[in-house]
Amino acid sequence: MNRVYVCSCFGITEQQVREHADKGACTPRQIASACKAGTDCGSCVRRIQALLGRGACPRRELADQGEPGVLSAEIPALAQSRAA
Repeated sequence: MNRVYVCSCFGITEQQVREHADKGACTPRQIASACKAGTDCGSCVRRIQALLGRGACPRRELADQGEPGVLSAEIPALAQSRAA
């Protein structure tokens, strides 16, 4: 299997970013909350943006407004990180 790393700092692959996006993460900040990608040196943030694309995300507007709990039930890693 050929793994394409997006985030070298935390060893996050394109596939992992796509999986988090499938679970509801719509922005690089939500990806970072789910797996830490983009939180160290930041060089991967543009690649994450490209992977997420500019498609419609039904929860993006609520999440961007800081609506509590918008994604926490859908992204287990995000819920766990907030509980810690």
